[in-house]
Amino acid sequence: MDLFDYMRTNTMKSEAPLASRMRPARLEEIVGQQHILGKDKLLYRAILADKLGSVIFYGPPGTGKTTIAKVIANTTSAEFTQINATVAGKKDMEEVVRQAKDSLGMYGKRTILFVDEIHRFNKGQQDYLLPYVEDGTLILIGATTENPYFEVNGALLSRSIIFELKMLEKEDIKKLLLRALTDVEKGMGAYDAVMDEDALEFLADIAGGDARNALNALELGILTTERAGDGKIHITLETASECIQKKTVRYDKGGDNHYDTISAFIKSMRGSDPDAAVFYLAKMLYAGEDIKFIARRIMICASEDVGNADPQALPVAVAAAQAVERIGMPEAQIILAHAVSYVASAPKSNAASSAIFDAMDVVRHTTTTVPVHLQDKHYGGAEKLGHGVGYLYAHDFPEHYVKQQYLPDEIQGKAFYHPTDIGYEQKIAERLNRLRNR
Repeated sequence: MDLFDYMRTNTMKSEAPLASRMRPARLEEIVGQQHILGKDKLLYRAILADKLGSVIFYGPPGTGKTTIAKVIANTTSAEFTQINATVAGKKDMEEVVRQAKDSLGMYGKRTILFVDEIHRFNKGQQDYLLPYVEDGTLILIGATTENPYFEVNGALLSRSIIFELKMLEKEDIKKLLLRALTDVEKGMGAYDAVMDEDALEFLADIAGGDARNALNALELGILTTERAGDGKIHITLETASECIQKKTVRYDKGGDNHYDTISAFIKSMRGSDPDAAVFYLAKMLYAGEDIKFIARRIMICASEDVGNADPQALPVAVAAAQAVERIGMPEAQIILAHAVSYVASAPKSNAASSAIFDAMDVVRHTTTTVPVHLQDKHYGGAEKLGHGVGYLYAHDFPEHYVKQQYLPDEIQGKAFYHPTDIGYEQKIAERLNRLRNR
């Protein structure tokens, strides 16, 4: 490297965004992803031993896919080259393969090819890489925000290990922000900036697990805030809110306002007000509430407050809960709004939930015995004891119904389920009344 190259490289480093400058260079500097980078995990051991095979990193933006690839580049003895699938063409790939063959043939060194946004490669481009991955000319590291099982060639998948990266935890983001705030060499330490605790909490929370988003906001805050009288740059909650381009929502996930908002959300669905329910949903999402927590509340409401008035409400809510776990934000907000608006608009009945609460109360306070004709007779000697004798098989009778005693003697005649005349439950009530009055 000549003097010009040296100066250009160092200028680019100093002018690079904070998120890029703070990217870890060593394995022990990586924050989060302990499910794959814990010291007893396969990926950690493979990187440390320089025995990595082809892998695909799959996860949301800002979770460390490129970071891990860069760490591998710094620790491996293999040649390391990188291309971005959004701009790389066939000539670029042919050049990578040519250099990899030369490196392997002349020096016995394998080549690691890091393909960012690998889901952007079309089938032909992915097929082109396959034989070179298969014969060991290339070790492939792919990074994608899309589900690789839908976007990546099945043959490549079968030759790679897929590691799913999770959204960073709030404490991980806080650790990265504090490191960037004080690091003089790569971070913003030379600016003598301080961050208020509530600003730190807000940025770590609102970043939504995206380290790049949080670091960009910190850098913008420091570079655009004037020094105070004490000579320091103070990053307040207001500054943090402006820099991440989200206003502060009064919503403390550990405080009263959290429970007030959840309460209003549930009561709006129960009260058949989809507009209010969607508003409180938006407030929770904007404040960074856990989408799985929201989905659980929708499922509960679908059963507790809608019940059999609309038997489809619970399947809609359950499907939404499964979908948001697989898809994540930001698309999950659409799925949650779908479920919330359906449940809020559905006819309501709490007859099923009232039934179980009443039955639980009777169970707690009453000793009962299963009627003899309902007891199990599928074992030797049961008939001698009279167990199961006299039981009438409902399917042998018209409408698959026959009157007989089902409740224990001690509570015979007790009613728990009182279907309403709302929605589909009206049909249930009509059928039960007709059968009981036969």
